[in-house]
Amino acid sequence: WLVSDNMHHQWLLLAACFWVIFMFMVASKFITLTFKDPDGYGAKQEPLILTAVTKVEKVHVPEEKHWPEEFQPTGKAFSGNLIRQPLVHMERLELLRNVCRDTTLRNLSHTAVSKFVLDRIFVCDKHKILFCQTPKVGNTQWKKVLIVLNGAFSSIEEIPENIVHDHEKNGLPRLSSFSDSEIKKRLSLYFKFFIVRDPFERLISAFKDKFVHNPRFEPWYRHEIAPGIIRKYRKNRTETRGLQFEDFVRYLGDPNHRWLDVQFGDHIIHWVTYVELCAPCEITYSVIGHHETLEDDAPYILKAAGIDHLVSYPTIPPGITVYNKTKVERYFSGISKRDIRRLYARFEGDFKLFGYREPDFLLN
Repeated sequence: WLVSDNMHHQWLLLAACFWVIFMFMVASKFITLTFKDPDGYGAKQEPLILTAVTKVEKVHVPEEKHWPEEFQPTGKAFSGNLIRQPLVHMERLELLRNVCRDTTLRNLSHTAVSKFVLDRIFVCDKHKILFCQTPKVGNTQWKKVLIVLNGAFSSIEEIPENIVHDHEKNGLPRLSSFSDSEIKKRLSLYFKFFIVRDPFERLISAFKDKFVHNPRFEPWYRHEIAPGIIRKYRKNRTETRGLQFEDFVRYLGDPNHRWLDVQFGDHIIHWVTYVELCAPCEITYSVIGHHETLEDDAPYILKAAGIDHLVSYPTIPPGITVYNKTKVERYFSGISKRDIRRLYARFEGDFKLFGYREPDFLLN
């Protein structure tokens, strides 16, 4: 009996040992699983984090760069050349600000925001846009865009050509038609832009359009303005031909040209400086487009203004926006260096503000 009782105790002790070992193993497994689980969760998330970083890098937007409000995307991502456009336009605006601060060019870069300037700025209240007109730089097409946005016509194709420049019928109010407080509000809050091109090429375009071809039949250019320039600036008084380009250059380069400008009235908008037209150092423009890169600039402007889903810029015929160096040199080939230098002196502000090089024929 004693032997049997002793064996029973041994079996109980052995069973207790097995139970302790079993519980230890269960506890150990539980602890292992508990500590491994967070590591496993983090490992599962790592590919997601790497994927997100990869997507950000493909956009090529510097993390430290803070874009001005005007350049924030309006919904869709830029594609192709438009990805680089914000940098191009930021550089243009930075150049403009630097030249505006140059005190040596102050007389050529600053002007009062007068009624003359406010008359050049067209308003689209519906989409909060201001467009400053710079003639001979494709402004007719931008007017058509604004006419559609203002609701006068449903598409650009429907707009009759004779309506575009009829400001009684085209539905484009000028900024000058508002009160002072309303003007200030729009200048402060609206998207503002205008277009420039090489200043000398623009003058050639103005001369050909108004004094040679005159396609819109504006007789006052040939019958009133041209004779006034000829009487004052033609060297050979026996010459009976109509206005020549050298007469035009001599008039524009004369430091005392303003007495004739007053007689010509608003017709001078086709050849006065961008500074006099749009006051770029006084008005903070959102975008300044260049005629030479209009194929890229036009879609960018529509995108930046938030209207690209509403209207498109009319198709640009091939070669229209290309700078024609040969044509410019040909027109200036028979003009004295003195007259060209005087002309450049007047338009130097336009050259510097908008990044155009001084013509090669002035450097030779």
